Amino acid sequence: MITDWFETRDPRFGGLILGNVHVERLWTGARWAEGPVYVPAGKYLLFSDIPNDRVLRFDETDGAVSVFESPCGYQNGHSLDPEGRVLACEHGGRRVSRREHDGTVTVVSDRIDGKRLNSPNDVVARSDGSVWFTDPAYGIDSDYEGHRSEPEVGGCHLYRADPSGAVAAVARDFVRPNGLAFSLDERQFYVSDTGATHVEDGPRHIRVFDVAADGRSLAGGRVFATCEAGLFDGFRLDRLGNLWTSAADGVHCYGPDGTLIGKIRVPEVVSNVEFGGPKRNRLYITATQSLYAVYLKVNGARRFGRD
Repeated sequence: MITDWFETRDPRFGGLILGNVHVERLWTGARWAEGPVYVPAGKYLLFSDIPNDRVLRFDETDGAVSVFESPCGYQNGHSLDPEGRVLACEHGGRRVSRREHDGTVTVVSDRIDGKRLNSPNDVVARSDGSVWFTDPAYGIDSDYEGHRSEPEVGGCHLYRADPSGAVAAVARDFVRPNGLAFSLDERQFYVSDTGATHVEDGPRHIRVFDVAADGRSLAGGRVFATCEAGLFDGFRLDRLGNLWTSAADGVHCYGPDGTLIGKIRVPEVVSNVEFGGPKRNRLYITATQSLYAVYLKVNGARRFGRD
């Protein structure tokens, strides 16, 4: 069933959406909107406009959008750590950074085995304080979303930064690793591969790994879902374990079993999503030039036992 905003593929989707809502365009004016993160303590959303080298701030209390930081090192993906600090992937600095509560910036990782990273793309923290991030080469492929540079690490990998500062590759068999998220119990780990941007008939899927008991390594890596419209980029899970992911025609929702159960139709190519609002039932959507949002019947997954 298709409505103006929703396309239902499976009856389960009906329990996640509201029948009397619409997708709102909250703001437009970006070149490529990306990397949303909701900061509950401030009731605002940060998101990137990568080619314009700026981070924008949507104030949930009055709907105003302002420039939060510019230049910003061509930031892409963002997330919160267990202490509520904002983690950022910087194409320009070729690093993952953390904004402390006093506003200063700490480098989480910028090298592996003495070599500079490519251009970290997306990031997520685990409850043990470790920081996991993808490192494709999009930010060094040209001067559009960073600085054209030669790669040093010899591939595009998935990394884990230990709270002590040690960094290790936890998966090296990606073409272009991109979005990532832990399952609700942190025993599984989802990672998208957008390798089709660089390899003919390359990957356009999300893989799911098993996380080792010590939380330091991964096993498996089967394909969880393959995108039927464009590419998967960023995604988030709701409290029931459904995965909401970006695609060319909107937001796709997958059940925990990997079944495409429905879509939110958006008139621009979607890059990423984030649950926000006091109840975490508002899905923020970054899509090409714009920021959209829609209220859902389901709430976003809780992070680190709060929100």
